[in-house]
Amino acid sequence: MEPLENLLDNLRREGEMPEQAALYHFSDLEPQKIDQVYDVWQDLNVDLRRHITAMLMKMAEADFSLNFNTVFRIALSDEDAEVRTMAIEGLWEDEDASLVPLLAERLREDPSAQARAAAAMSLGRFILLGEMRKILTASRDLAYEVLLLTYQDHEEHLDVRRRALESLAYTGNKTVTRLIDQAYTAPEEKMHVSAVFAMGRSADNCWAQKVRQKLFNANPEMRYEAARSCGELQLSETVKDLVELVEDVDVEVQEAALWALGQIGGNEAREILERYSQEENEALKTVACEALDELEFLHSDLDDLFAQLAEEPDW
Repeated sequence: MEPLENLLDNLRREGEMPEQAALYHFSDLEPQKIDQVYDVWQDLNVDLRRHITAMLMKMAEADFSLNFNTVFRIALSDEDAEVRTMAIEGLWEDEDASLVPLLAERLREDPSAQARAAAAMSLGRFILLGEMRKILTASRDLAYEVLLLTYQDHEEHLDVRRRALESLAYTGNKTVTRLIDQAYTAPEEKMHVSAVFAMGRSADNCWAQKVRQKLFNANPEMRYEAARSCGELQLSETVKDLVELVEDVDVEVQEAALWALGQIGGNEAREILERYSQEENEALKTVACEALDELEFLHSDLDDLFAQLAEEPDW
């Protein structure tokens, strides 16, 4: 009996969580095996389906060579909302445009707000791929239209609308710019936070002043997103503010500020990151080291070029 068939047979007979090693056989499923897996999947109890989906996600995150996308696609139509949500999240690396209509269906029709929010987030990468012209315009347009409709539906759950706006931010058109601006003054603070997130994702420096205004907001979630957006927009004028935020009372805000300094670069940012790379706090030390590596990758070549130009004599 083949390993996959043995795994399926054990699942069918025993109905218990298999050893992790056995789950490797779900990776890179051959097309002719899909129906076989689907039939067994439908008969498993909900706890087992949840455990398997969660374990496959964990394994895929730990080993990028594993590909459980076929199983996750099967789980997209699971009767359990938790399984469907995990399946959507598990497909985060799947850039096949055939996934767009499946996610669009989840976003518009899934009874679970959590699953709809996950679908809205997942569609964002297809907006980005469309902007980069890596998928067909029709696929990008479908993702855009369903996200726009979702955001404009004021009866939709707030978290779903937020994620739709964040995904739309990858586009630079006037409609989305206007929506982000409106969300910035929304009465719901969570939507306000998403607007600041979207400003960074948009890569449009027109938002620089509004992002900077939120760096010392009373809400730590807002400070976090503002710091991240400063990094994404590479706002060099915010370096001193970010240096101050590195001492924030909220650890996640500290980490966001360190990350942003790595994106922006410059001597002052480098000095701060070098200092924190010697931190006793392991979490901050790790973030600082990673940010320092990012700074070197993004900015060292330019710094060297400018130094060489400065040394060249004028003729």
